[in-house]
Amino acid sequence: MDLGLTGKVALVSGAHRGTGSIIASMLAAEGAQVAVHGPAQGDSDAIVHQIQNAGHAALAVWGDLTTDEGAHQAMGGTIENATAPSILINNWGGVAPGRWTDTKAETWHADYERNVLSMVRLSTLASEHMKAQHFGRIVNLGTLGTVQPAARTPHYYAAKSALAAASASLARELGPHGVTVNLVSPGLIKTDEVEAHFRARAERKGWGSDWPEIEKRAMEEMGGGNPSGRMSTREEVAAGVLFLASKPASHISGVNLRVDGGAGGLSL
Repeated sequence: MDLGLTGKVALVSGAHRGTGSIIASMLAAEGAQVAVHGPAQGDSDAIVHQIQNAGHAALAVWGDLTTDEGAHQAMGGTIENATAPSILINNWGGVAPGRWTDTKAETWHADYERNVLSMVRLSTLASEHMKAQHFGRIVNLGTLGTVQPAARTPHYYAAKSALAAASASLARELGPHGVTVNLVSPGLIKTDEVEAHFRARAERKGWGSDWPEIEKRAMEEMGGGNPSGRMSTREEVAAGVLFLASKPASHISGVNLRVDGGAGGLSL
């Protein structure tokens, strides 16, 4: 399938590490020119060099997305070195540790800034250019916790739930202008940090050192996990993002695509 991404300019926030770096690399491999965002100057240089060494187009941009100035800086760097993005991937976000009993209001505010207003700032800037072109793709990164929140980090799940509502609203706002807006919600993603956490847990509980067995037990411990019995890979999450950013997905907007192996069940 031709995704129709060749020559498109894509800005991926938080692409300096983790799942964002995989999204950026896969977009570039499909022919997009990718602006790889990191919070501070130099954060995304390593990923940009990696993409360029593979023969693809990438550039580094930066800015603190919890501020209007930082969002303008990231968008301005993209426009100055390429052109206005027709694809925006709002991947940057984060979570502070905490539970209901010990999380202060400031933590709730900070998670809302990271996970909601960062998207609002970049999407507002990008959508003006997208409307002028009568084409655009905005894909936001959510979480399965929007529909299945845990007791821990309630501030994070509340913020991501607000992100889902904002995404649905923005899809209605931009639909008449040829711009689609969608949400991708992963379950637990197998990252180096997640694997290290569960390997340490396996050692304490005597699960052995075989990763598939550790993964299976970890998913069972989390309330049944999902029918696949494993975590999502970063590449699987990125594949969902790329499809929603593609030309074939031109009539898909306002959806919450869960990449969770069926953990969230079937939405009817």
